[in-house]
Amino acid sequence: MRLFAAVLPPAGAVDELAAAVDAVHDDRLTWTARAGWHFTLAFMGEVNDDVLPDLHARLERAAHRTAPFSLRLHGCGHFGDRALWVGAAGELPVLRMLAERADAAARRAGVPMEQHRRYTPHLTLARSHGAVTPLRPYLDALADFEGTPWQVGALSLVRSNLPVSGVPGEQPRYETVGSWPLRG
Repeated sequence: MRLFAAVLPPAGAVDELAAAVDAVHDDRLTWTARAGWHFTLAFMGEVNDDVLPDLHARLERAAHRTAPFSLRLHGCGHFGDRALWVGAAGELPVLRMLAERADAAARRAGVPMEQHRRYTPHLTLARSHGAVTPLRPYLDALADFEGTPWQVGALSLVRSNLPVSGVPGEQPRYETVGSWPLRG
């Protein structure tokens, strides 16, 4: 199964962001589904079932070694001309540490991980499709976005179910398959 470790924003944070996104939403970009909004901590890709028990145990340890922390959705950014995202503010060092711990847990459980890079907290809002769409108008409109802080209290393991219908615009479906409280 295709998995990633994540922090899932609460409904109130999603609602605040949705209101801001609704003001700029158009058909020039492919917008991600609100139900799938998350901060990926460690993308694992395809994971064999035989690794899951050890992965779950290691992610639980990572969560239990991390204290709950404050986070809020904040501003926006982009990756080249292909992806628009909202960032995070708050206790970012703790978020980065949790990402490091999730990555290490996956590696130690035997999941082949990509080369490690500095973690950039982001929640993907939209991607350009086909012809390049200038992102500057969206960046300008969302630059001052500030969400209400919330307490991150769990590390989640999420399964990504990729689209299979072939219908244009169909998006992955995400299913939380494990969640561990932060206890630090």
